[in-house]
Amino acid sequence: MDVTLKIARGAPPLSPSPWRFALYFYLKSRYTLLGIFVFEAAQAACTILLPYAIKEIIDAVTLANQTGSNVFAAAENALILFAVLNLGIVLFSRASGAMLVMTGPFLRAEIRKSLFSYLQHHSHRYFISHFAGSLASRIAEVSMSSMHALWTITFDFYPLIIKSVVALIVLFGASGELALVLTLWLGIYIYVSYLLARRCRVYAKDFAEARSLVTGKIVDSVTNVMNAKMFARRRYEEDYLTDYLNHEVDHALRTYWYMEKLRWFQFTAALVLMVAMVGYALKIWSDGNMTVGEFSMVAGLTILLIEAARGLSRSFLEFFEYLGNISDGVSIFVQSHEIIDKPDAPRLTVDRGVITFCDVCFIYKEGMQVFDHLNVTIEAKQQVGLVGFSGSGKSTFVNLILRLFEPHAGAILIDGQNILDVTQDSLRENISMIPQDPQLFHRSLMENIRYGRLDASDEEVIEAAKKAYAHEFILETEQRYASLVGERGVKLSGGQRQRIAIARAILKNSPILILDEATSSLDSVTEKKIQLGLENLMKGRTVVVVAHRLSTISHMDRILVFDQGRIIEDGSHEQLLRRKGHYAHLWNMQAGGFLPEKEES
Repeated sequence: MDVTLKIARGAPPLSPSPWRFALYFYLKSRYTLLGIFVFEAAQAACTILLPYAIKEIIDAVTLANQTGSNVFAAAENALILFAVLNLGIVLFSRASGAMLVMTGPFLRAEIRKSLFSYLQHHSHRYFISHFAGSLASRIAEVSMSSMHALWTITFDFYPLIIKSVVALIVLFGASGELALVLTLWLGIYIYVSYLLARRCRVYAKDFAEARSLVTGKIVDSVTNVMNAKMFARRRYEEDYLTDYLNHEVDHALRTYWYMEKLRWFQFTAALVLMVAMVGYALKIWSDGNMTVGEFSMVAGLTILLIEAARGLSRSFLEFFEYLGNISDGVSIFVQSHEIIDKPDAPRLTVDRGVITFCDVCFIYKEGMQVFDHLNVTIEAKQQVGLVGFSGSGKSTFVNLILRLFEPHAGAILIDGQNILDVTQDSLRENISMIPQDPQLFHRSLMENIRYGRLDASDEEVIEAAKKAYAHEFILETEQRYASLVGERGVKLSGGQRQRIAIARAILKNSPILILDEATSSLDSVTEKKIQLGLENLMKGRTVVVVAHRLSTISHMDRILVFDQGRIIEDGSHEQLLRRKGHYAHLWNMQAGGFLPEKEES
């Protein structure tokens, strides 16, 4: 593991090196893999010894014909050896296959689980910078490539080593010259193949990156298919995707043509050796220095080894392609976690719910400064509204409280506890967040509401739904609380999704509540009903409400007016109107109850 990598507590210790990344998982099944290696070695030895058994049979038959003895009696031991070797191939290969079945699916699942776990610890900034579909595609590709790379080593490279060693030992007994020629050829052939195939890794990595990009674009287009329909942009989306597909095709052609060049070298080298070995063996036999059986054995061993070595071209190329896929995925996933808990960080305990910003400075990575020594305190159980034009700092204020971002200087305290010193989970367990566009899982309505408190009973879930005025529409669905909501909740209207989110927050029952224009998706009748539910939810809690419709916060205890990262006004609705300052200006600028995006000239 790279010592410079910041890894969050609870995340698996993955390495950014594709080799060490794969080895971390392989070692988890080392005993089973050791068994596979033993059985594969035995199978490879049995396979390569078949020509030797045939040589023994031929020599025995030849001798029997010369002496007039019984052929089967003379070849009995050789036939038994031939049968035992074939039986060994069957038994050892199936034993290896059984251990593969016992290991493969679990190891692949472990890789996917670990990658997902590591991914979960990345920051909000990371996820808004990557396609969800591309990340999901990479998880699948890395896990599959890690397994295929292992099987290539286990079932291609390793057996070839065993076959080569056994074959050369047997060949030295028949002809030291032939064995020496084959040894030199195998050494040069494998080394050159390795060097050439290694260069393919770069091509494979770029190809994998291009495939993941295309997958991300497809998922993005499918997610927004209604936009394409409403704007009649079907042809545009096809052309847009075609550009990325062409990019993928370019990388595919570059990779595959390089592979084809490598195969030309390997097949030509194999052809030359096969003809040379058989020709040389024929000369030795004709000189009377080799028996008929030895000649057939040399020819058989040469053909078996060359075929195995020729298959090595495919194996090398595939192996480095898998390695490129792993390298591409690992470079995306295994990065330093931006926001991590301190070692032995305690849990946050909230008794009152006081939120304090002390000299908070925050700058986005792009260099845009939002807050410069911001100081403000939200008292316990106070209901506070945040208003201002887009980009004034309201969302950043909320994201800092949730620790989706961290301040560059200063401190944010909750009941006197610096949120950087406590665990992120305990912080967010004490805050209920209802966003403007709530995201739901493609699970049942019951599961989505229960997500607020996993140990809640069905009765508690239903009670929360009633308080959020969601119970009635849930009963109208086909399967009621068991109804699936579709990807991101697409089967529900915006108002229905919002009510499910409110029910989830009611069930969570946290001491701090953050609302990001939680009723903006609702019609006026539904909004009035939900406002009653929200009023019940807000009682006895510290509440922060981001609002673009000022009427929704006019009853708040306090309103903070943001402008370019500064709080320029602070007071109740009536106090701020009497000042006739920026808030009064915003109030008068409302169109249809909503603020414009920016100051009108």
